[in-house]
Amino acid sequence: MSTPMERPIPVTESWPAPAPAPVVPPPSPKSAATLIVPVLVGCLVAAALGVYGKLHEPTGIAVNVAGFSSPQTVKVWLATLAGFLALVQLFTALVMYGKIKLFGGASWLGAVHRWSGRVAFITSIPVALHCLYALGFAEYDTRVLAHSLLGCFFYGTFATKMLLLAKKGVPNWALPFLGGLVFTALSGLFVTSALWFFTTFGVKF
Repeated sequence: MSTPMERPIPVTESWPAPAPAPVVPPPSPKSAATLIVPVLVGCLVAAALGVYGKLHEPTGIAVNVAGFSSPQTVKVWLATLAGFLALVQLFTALVMYGKIKLFGGASWLGAVHRWSGRVAFITSIPVALHCLYALGFAEYDTRVLAHSLLGCFFYGTFATKMLLLAKKGVPNWALPFLGGLVFTALSGLFVTSALWFFTTFGVKF
């Protein structure tokens, strides 16, 4: 005696069930508002430097160090040191953010990152003084105009970043983004000053 074939039970869902997609919360207006004052201060710093450099009568000399042939060579070597420290900043930041897998997240990387940034900033101050006081905001060719604009932009962006470091509720992207802008500006300053000097006049002390 034959028996009727059993109908297959329809499968309505798979097993295991797919994991739900992660929900990325939108940036809150409160966290975005923390950027307003630091960004405005940075813009004021950049504008003030540009206005002073444009209105100040250049003196031709501001900073000199014994052992160097001219104030210009002092400037380019200090700019070179600042540029090297900027590379240290970039490398340590990439390691700390996990973009480069080295050193196993060593705790000393944070100290190297902070101190290289501090020394780079201190090194840049005599360079800025020479540019502003001795040369002013110049625009007689494309390189000089780019150098003047980058100098103002660098200090404005740096001021914004430093102010955000002391604030709570800052968006996660803000500090890496500003750090990238600071590095880009400093690299541009090196290219339009020290690198140009070395490729035009040779390596001099």
